[in-house]
Amino acid sequence: MNQTTKQQGTVVRLFSQLKGQRVRPTVVLLSIIIYVGLSIWNPMFSAQVIDHLWQSIQAAWKDGTPFAISWTNMGPELLQLTIQYFFTWIFYYLQSYLMAAVAESLNLELRTQIARKLNRLPLRFFDQNKAGEILSRVTSDLDKIAEVLQTGLLKLIVAIGTVIGSLIVMFYYSVTLTLIFLVFMLISVFITRAVARRNLWCAEERQRTIGVLTGVVEEYYNGRNVIRAYNHEKESLEKVAEATEENRAANQKADFLTNCVNPLIRLLTRLAQVVIAVIAGCAMLQGTMTVGVVQAFFQYINQTAEPLTEASFMINSLQAAFASAKRTFELLDEEEERPDPAKPAVLARAKGNIAFEHVRFGYTPDRLLMKDISFSASPGQKIAVVGSTGAGKTTLVNLLMRFYEVNGGRITVDGISTAEMTRGGLRRNFGMVLQDTWLFGGTIAENIAYGKPDASREEVIRAAKAAKVDYFIRTMPQGYDTVLDNEASNLSAGQRQLLTIARVFLCNPPILILDEATSSVDTRTEVEIGKAMKRLMDGRTSFVIAHRLSTIRDADTILFMEQGNIIEQGSHKELLAKKGAYAALYYSQFE
Repeated sequence: MNQTTKQQGTVVRLFSQLKGQRVRPTVVLLSIIIYVGLSIWNPMFSAQVIDHLWQSIQAAWKDGTPFAISWTNMGPELLQLTIQYFFTWIFYYLQSYLMAAVAESLNLELRTQIARKLNRLPLRFFDQNKAGEILSRVTSDLDKIAEVLQTGLLKLIVAIGTVIGSLIVMFYYSVTLTLIFLVFMLISVFITRAVARRNLWCAEERQRTIGVLTGVVEEYYNGRNVIRAYNHEKESLEKVAEATEENRAANQKADFLTNCVNPLIRLLTRLAQVVIAVIAGCAMLQGTMTVGVVQAFFQYINQTAEPLTEASFMINSLQAAFASAKRTFELLDEEEERPDPAKPAVLARAKGNIAFEHVRFGYTPDRLLMKDISFSASPGQKIAVVGSTGAGKTTLVNLLMRFYEVNGGRITVDGISTAEMTRGGLRRNFGMVLQDTWLFGGTIAENIAYGKPDASREEVIRAAKAAKVDYFIRTMPQGYDTVLDNEASNLSAGQRQLLTIARVFLCNPPILILDEATSSVDTRTEVEIGKAMKRLMDGRTSFVIAHRLSTIRDADTILFMEQGNIIEQGSHKELLAKKGAYAALYYSQFE
């Protein structure tokens, strides 16, 4: 598929998004038709008015009487011309106002589609794309589409109608003058087309560099403390400067191509007007053209030349919008998660029977990480998952939550395959505390109640007490109503972790997943959390990922993973007795 075909497909798809807005685009189209019709009729009628005026002046001069405009003399014609100009303005305003509404509604529709799409994309997509690049498609690309539709597209449609209508009338008035004008304008069109072809590539490059720059800035902002700790400020500034320079160069090329053509085309238009003025003057002296017709002809020249002059800007702006639309549709066309079954199995509240049956998984099908994972957990059991960094511990629980789809085998909860349930139905049975805490901008109470928004204040407080977090919350300025920013920078790492643990206490799920849940708290707090967790895990199936093996000695089953596979499993005593990999790791922590 060549570049032109791809662009045409993008254009068709972009405008197909307007099918939900039938009334406003229809009114915009009618307004454009009326506006263009008035724009073409106004000069013709003004030619009649000026010829009438000129004849009246000549008659008064011959008769030796003073010339005066009266209602009977020129009043009705001037009033009609004024009304025509007034309605021309009204319909110009109406189409501009409604087109802005159409563009913003389209922007909202695309933004909504992207928001829904992001919720359907697998984690693999987010693993492969920087957050800043994704955000640039949701923000700057959509803003560019809306901006151009409000200006460039509207001007282009009006220009096409005005140019065609004006040229028809110009040919009616004078074929010779119109052909002279068209010669100059064809040169302009040729220049515009050549520049537009180059500008499409520049527009795509500009949007790409914006995504790269946004991604770099977002990455370094989140890692600012680490950058300072390792004295990498200079290197980070250099990389930001490099991305900024790349974006500047792309912007410079795109802006230059967008704006450089107008002066040249205006020069060609002025040359055309000079040649036409000389020939039209001779025609008036010979009596073959009237004063009114000549001034009307020059109105049509301006009406035709100005859109052609602006054509380069309008087309180049549309190229930028289509480049942004292309990036937007690329995101919307990304491969989604496997759809939920049409008739899903329903598991209101799981008992906690978990089984992995010969599970195979790889982030890419040709490179499997897990080749044959099998184990089971009974209700109320504590399953610990240990191993070196990158062994596949977090991947294991991600598969259990169906964040990724298995390549083979199956995972069951209470004998039901997780693939037979909806993701929402499955995940309602899980409570998850991750090593990386996440708190949103809102009150402490709202953050604790994130998994149960309808929870009462008393329930929130009970969950906070169970997580040993109530005391420090009450020391905050507004207690449970203290507002946190999206990074909770006014809390320590341990306090943030305690809040996420309280969140799980409140949800009271039948199955727990704790991924290094106490890694950010001190030893004393860890002991207190351990006591509370032990009460919480009583009667619930729990999966605990831990590096400190002292915290999982009471686990019913310990899974020791290496390179994505379980190489040992059993209780703490059983694995120590084997004197294998687990025993070596355990003793190494207590040497």
